[in-house]
Formats: sequence, structure tokens, C-alpha cells
Amino acid sequence: MRKLFIKLILIGINTGYKQLAKRFIFKLSAQRTHEGTIALIRWLEKRSFALRSAAFLHSIAFKENPTEVGGITLSHPLILAAGFVKGDGFHGEGDALTAVYHEKRNIMPGWHIIPTLVGPVEFGSFTRHPRIGNAGTVVWRNVESQSTQNRIGLKNPGAMAAAKFLGGKKTQLPKEFGINIAVSPGVPDVNQQEKEMVEAIEFFIDEGVIPTWFTLNLSCPNTEDDPLGHQLEAETRQLCNAFLNHLKSHNLDVPLWVKISPNLEREQYHMLIRIFTEVGVKAIVATNTLAQPTPDDPTIQAGVGGGELFEEAIMAVAHLRLEKIRMNYDIDIVGCGGIVNGLTYRDYRTLDVKAVQYWSAIIYRGPLAAAIIESELPKHEYEFDAVYSESLAKN
Repeated sequence: MRKLFIKLILIGINTGYKQLAKRFIFKLSAQRTHEGTIALIRWLEKRSFALRSAAFLHSIAFKENPTEVGGITLSHPLILAAGFVKGDGFHGEGDALTAVYHEKRNIMPGWHIIPTLVGPVEFGSFTRHPRIGNAGTVVWRNVESQSTQNRIGLKNPGAMAAAKFLGGKKTQLPKEFGINIAVSPGVPDVNQQEKEMVEAIEFFIDEGVIPTWFTLNLSCPNTEDDPLGHQLEAETRQLCNAFLNHLKSHNLDVPLWVKISPNLEREQYHMLIRIFTEVGVKAIVATNTLAQPTPDDPTIQAGVGGGELFEEAIMAVAHLRLEKIRMNYDIDIVGCGGIVNGLTYRDYRTLDVKAVQYWSAIIYRGPLAAAIIESELPKHEYEFDAVYSESLAKN
């Protein structure tokens, strides 16, 4: 009876959000909607009634579903991907720290209310130094394909300010969350990249902000200074080893996940999963967004997520899964890309993916997208099928 009640509630919420989006939200540009959403979250986070309401909605909408993946046990297999809760951009570290200490500003809107509402969230991506992000229009959407596109440009307050901000709120942090550390764009020397990455990790450790898992983001297609080369063999190994060794030096048993790009060659996926397994990475997040020309300027690339990413992302998962089976690798694959309904979620589950990350779905299905998607999952249709995986990878 309770399951039926919850399903009816979710159907009602889904229908109501669709009507709201169609009549109001999608009549505004994606840019205006994005800016308005951040402002609304910032306002709501100051209101205790909003936090209580978020907790109440979560208790109704989300059933307990413990999921073992990537060296941890999650309360729910759908994780809000990095990029939604990562904070304001700044020109420099001094400005960011001033905002935290002197202005007492909420530099990471959503840090409290979003996990309260949706459960597992990955904060970030955070780079060693603050980034102001790209100017002008940086967000687009395609309602027909349920896709999003952005060139926000890794806008974030930097690891030091983010760590100090969260460190001041340790008693209020969610029980489970990830922290995504991005390789700093525009720095070609891998030794300097390693140094900055280790410094970023250290900031969070120093502040006692210990996540449930860390994610190393090796790809970010929405910056003009995208470090795609860091998915090469030697650099990938060096960065992952340094990350894990730093955690071990602090006796921290926090698993490392790594986020990779779509649209790589099959051999590169095979190389990456081999390296990750050899150094001790617990999960691969496949994939980040796909670089494509923006609607406004074909000479500028921006990262596409949602429906238009689905085929590329699930192809990457298929390549990784087949190589995992062939070599008997002990590593999990976390799906990410185009999970907007129960059927797309089922396709990842068919490839033996235990947990997935979503982002665009929250735009098209509303703030309870994860619960709605899970409720739509066809029963008894997602058992792992190696034949399906092989056929998908070949095609």
C-alpha cells in the first residue's frame, strides 16, 4: 500500500513539474533559468522551513536502497553529479577567502538543501585555485532531446575556500557526499598538476572535511583550456598514484573514483581501466559531458549532457565493462550521461552498473528526478547481459 502511495505521489510531482516547466521554466532562456535557480537555492538555504520541507519530501519520495559501489555503501544508487553544487567563481584566492570569513557569504549555494532533498551528491569540481568561469551565455538546453549544454568553465571558489567554507559547517554536512577535484586547466606540466592536486586534497583534509569518496576529474570539455592530455597513460598513472598515496599518508580509507571523457578510442578505455585497476582506483565515472559547438557560435565548444550524451556514454561503459570481464578487473563502473528516465537507467543496469550520476534530469524531471527515475525502472529487465554489452560496443 505504501509503495502505491509513493508511486502516486511521484506521478503527481512529475506531472506537476512538467506543466510548470512547459508553462514557465522553458519559456525563459536556459541562462536565465540557471541564474534564477541558483538565486532561489541561495534564498531557500537561509530558511529553516525549506530545509525541513526538503527532508520531509526526501523521506516520502526515496525508499531505502543501500548500494555497494566503488568501495562504499550508498543509501541510494542515483548520485547528483558534480557541477550542480560547486559554488561561486572568484578572480583570486583572496577574494574567495574574504567572502567566506568577512562577508560570511554562502559561496556554495545548495551545499545543505540539495543533499537533504536528493541524497548522495558530489560537490565540485574544485580546482586548486579559484576560477571565475566564462563570461556571457554559458548554458543552453534542447527540450526535444532532453539535453543540456554548458561552457561554465569550471567556475568554482577554489579548493582552499571551499574547504574552509565546508569546514565551518562540519556538523551540518550530509552523511554521504563526494568531493570532485579537477585537474587544473591551462597548466601543461604534469608535475605542477600533481602539486596543485595534492594541495587541493590537503585543504579538505586539514579542515576535517572528509568525504565518503573523492573523484578525480581528468576531463572538462567546457573550458577552452581543457586538459584532455591528462587521460594519457603516464600522466593518468602519475596523478592517480599521487592522489592515492596522499590519502594513505594520512591513513584515510577514502576510495578514489576517476571521471573520464566520452568519445575516446576503445584502446584508450582499455588502457584507462587497466591503470585504474593497477593503482587502486575503486570506480570509473563514465562519462563527463561531450564537447560540441555551441548554439550561438560554432567556433566555441561546450559540454553536452542529457539525452544527446546517452549513446556516447553508454558506449564507453560497454567498452569498459567488456574489458573488465576479459581481464577480471576488480573495479566498479558508475554510469553518467543521459539518464533521464527509467528506460535509460535500465540500459546502464543491463551493463551491470550499480550506481549512476545524473544532472540534466533535474532540469527536465524536477528536483525529485532521482526518485522518479528509480520508480520508472522496469522490473526484472536489467540483469547483466554480456551479449548485449558486446553488441553495443561493436556497434
